[in-house]
Amino acid sequence: MRPAALGYLIVSAKSLEDWGAFGPGQLGLQRIDKSASTLAFRMDDRSQRLVVHADGGSTISAYGWEMADAAALDAICAQIEAAGFKATRGSRALADERHVRDLVVTHDPSGGRIELFHGPEVASDAFAPGRNIAGFRTGALGLGHVVAYAADIDPMIAYYRDVLGFGVSDFYDKPFKACFFHLNPRHHSFALIQHDKNMVHHLMMEYFAFDDMGHGWDIAQAESRVAVTMGRHAGDDMTSFYTWTPSGFMVESGWGGKCIDPATWTPSERSVGPSIWGHDRLWLPQDKRKEALEMVLRNGSNGLRRPVQVIEGNYELMPGVCPWWDGAIRAGK
Repeated sequence: MRPAALGYLIVSAKSLEDWGAFGPGQLGLQRIDKSASTLAFRMDDRSQRLVVHADGGSTISAYGWEMADAAALDAICAQIEAAGFKATRGSRALADERHVRDLVVTHDPSGGRIELFHGPEVASDAFAPGRNIAGFRTGALGLGHVVAYAADIDPMIAYYRDVLGFGVSDFYDKPFKACFFHLNPRHHSFALIQHDKNMVHHLMMEYFAFDDMGHGWDIAQAESRVAVTMGRHAGDDMTSFYTWTPSGFMVESGWGGKCIDPATWTPSERSVGPSIWGHDRLWLPQDKRKEALEMVLRNGSNGLRRPVQVIEGNYELMPGVCPWWDGAIRAGK
């Protein structure tokens, strides 16, 4: 038994003012005012996907993992308790606050708060983006993915894999140790990175239209929010860039993530590193930035390339020929 998708996130912040501008203006989320100390955002037909509390913190304070139904929620609760971890049924008031039918609260080995739920509330009105975008790629894939730092990564990997049932997508050790997990056809909904402290690394939101991601890149540069430059990942083939949020962690704005078949997927070590090209991580120490640059330059020298992942409605086929591709087809590659 495993969750179906990443359903929502609860964010801690020192104030709501910056998030109130960043969410709609940079990301394109729809702002929903809730109270003097709480702000919510929509990104699709759900009543809320991201909730920000002005509680003085600077992190993602709770992960909302969606279960298929009440029976699945009960089953994973029993699974957690059988593994020796505590799982507590959330109050009716908390479920109403989260706009879900029912939920269970537990914690991972690092103390991270996990809320497993079912029955999310669907809004009665259409999603109205905060800036002019076509929308986000969500639905059964969930709101996106989250990556977290772990001071002691091995117990965390074991917990998410063996207790919550997450599937391992891939992993690598250079330029830092990381493990990626899937729940559905999205290549990964969660990942862990070895670090000297436990904290959030980034949240990823995937745009339907390539140009909407690109317009966000322009905004990020104009507002000096860039944390990682434009690039393409080697695991999920995502083209993306990263910005700093008002809470101090990053948001990856992506497009074109590949799908996998969870039933047949075999995890493997990603020897080419985190990215095919680009993604200069401005937050890394200089020696690690140099190591990452050497890896992407090697990828280019080796001719590493991946097909572009597209959704019906956001592409047109171009006429023309490519001798390399024609030759590959003839050779049956």
